[in-house]
Amino acid sequence: MMRWALCLILTFSLLSAVVAQKTAETVAEVDGEAISSHELTAATSALLARLEQAVFRIKQQKLNELIEDRLLAHEAHRRNVSLESLIETEITSKTTPVTPKEIDALYEVYEKRLQKPKSDVEGQLRSLLQEQKIKARRHEFAQSLQAKAKVSVYLGPPTPVRVNVSADGPVRGAASAPVTIVEFEDFQCPFCKSSQPTLDQVLLRYKDKVRLIHRDFPIQSLHPASWQAHEAGRCAEEHGKFWEYRDLLYKNPPATSLEQLTTYASQLGLDPSDFKNCMESGKFKAAVQKDEDEANRLGVQGTPAFFINGQFLSGALSESEFARIIDQELNQRAAGGPSSPYPGAHMIQQFHTETTQK
Repeated sequence: MMRWALCLILTFSLLSAVVAQKTAETVAEVDGEAISSHELTAATSALLARLEQAVFRIKQQKLNELIEDRLLAHEAHRRNVSLESLIETEITSKTTPVTPKEIDALYEVYEKRLQKPKSDVEGQLRSLLQEQKIKARRHEFAQSLQAKAKVSVYLGPPTPVRVNVSADGPVRGAASAPVTIVEFEDFQCPFCKSSQPTLDQVLLRYKDKVRLIHRDFPIQSLHPASWQAHEAGRCAEEHGKFWEYRDLLYKNPPATSLEQLTTYASQLGLDPSDFKNCMESGKFKAAVQKDEDEANRLGVQGTPAFFINGQFLSGALSESEFARIIDQELNQRAAGGPSSPYPGAHMIQQFHTETTQK
């Protein structure tokens, strides 16, 4: 009897564990078809990463303000003066007054948005500029205090969210590079264009340690002619000239006609008739659509969008921002981290081999 009861308990425990595991892995069912937690994570990863980065930036900014407040309070105590007196002596009195030229320059930037004569908003513009100058002087003084104080910051960035991004796109860089940057870009996006010199510097800086993979994401609601430019890039890739063609697209004004796109191809030594036939056939429309579908699946909402070893970053990043993530990845690998940069690494190796053989 005791043995039977024990078997029953063990069986019930195993069944409970299986049900619990299924519940943990399945977040919904539609007519018996499960939606897994993995699918949900993949679909929300880019959005959650953006939110986590935004929260971190807010915390970081507020922490810097708190540190500056504490430094000013300590300095006032050291001098045996009030905080107000210290601010007047070291910040307010040392802030240069706003000049008419500065007001004119600011008004010129916001004239269309303000839709008012300068005389009506001059006082507001002066106050805004003066506030910015005081803030800058306060930061400068706080930095001088911090250089002499002992300040330790323990706030770390959020744990990176990694997603599996397929890498079937044109590749720049060594196949053995431990860090892979997958970029979803729009050839007529000004922010994508401004990112190119930075990406060139990153590739030059890290040489065979970093590779760049292009993915198409033309945002037709903003740039109606962009889709055609992306098909043109694929036609150029067919002849081993993708990156050169991409450079021409960014160096020139946005191309809005097939004739312009064909002219760029001719400048690279491609046969204009063959190129035009490639474009008119629409043979690469599905490839561009596939990339767009992938971007939508990942939750990408704008360009440029980068996945560095599966970590999502959005916008025209500075070289230092790229370097921070890349150095973290390289240090992790040196410390015995995962041998593959992220789950899609083997796909990159395969595609790189295929494209270099063409």
